[in-house]
Amino acid sequence: MTDSRVVTGISLAGLILFWWAAALLTADPTILPEPGALIAPFLRELASGDLLYHLGQTLVRVAWAFVLAMGLGLALGLAMGRSERLNRWLDPWLVVFLNLPALVLIVLCYLWIGLNETAAILAVTLNKVPNVTTVLREGARAVSPELDAMARVYRMSWWTRLTHVTLPQLAPFIAGAARSGVAVIWKIVLVVEFLGRSSGIGFKIHMYFQLFDVTMVLVYALSFIAIMLAVEWAILQPWERRVRRWRTA
Repeated sequence: MTDSRVVTGISLAGLILFWWAAALLTADPTILPEPGALIAPFLRELASGDLLYHLGQTLVRVAWAFVLAMGLGLALGLAMGRSERLNRWLDPWLVVFLNLPALVLIVLCYLWIGLNETAAILAVTLNKVPNVTTVLREGARAVSPELDAMARVYRMSWWTRLTHVTLPQLAPFIAGAARSGVAVIWKIVLVVEFLGRSSGIGFKIHMYFQLFDVTMVLVYALSFIAIMLAVEWAILQPWERRVRRWRTA
């Protein structure tokens, strides 16, 4: 674990050095400021409270969309993976939504529902549900038939069978879908905020884009990236390693 953290630290340091060298070569802070040039505006936004407010707004939207997408995707994926008949009926729908551009869904939700939180969260959720469903469907197909037969022999209730037989086998697939889900959801949330919200990181990026302020765009974007990296390293990666242990034991 320690070696992994050292490698991660060195890798990130290398990225910052690359950024610094690129900024020196560009020699124009309005195009690409040096990493150190972001410290003062970051502290200023933090002290004013604007950064924390807009970070919080984006995190709330990400959390809502993540919970809804994972819940719906898990239910649909499990049902489609366990029932070939249902899968035949719903697979065309799944293919359509998998190939429907995120921007189209966002625009349609705003046109149909309005520029409000419901439309924003629904647009992000609809964009992510097909991906989660696809991953969990494959996981449901990989469930051991021998363990299913054992559950039937012991006459387990459907709830006991789900919680003690099915879900433990699906755990690695759920973890994989969750990790990729967070990465995709927060990017779509930024687009949703960019197009039709008056708060959040995407809204601030839109505002500073109109002002051609690259420094502030980077301040807000990197602030949220730092939080999502912390979630990835502190929660999602350890959880994924834990649920995969039984496969390598």
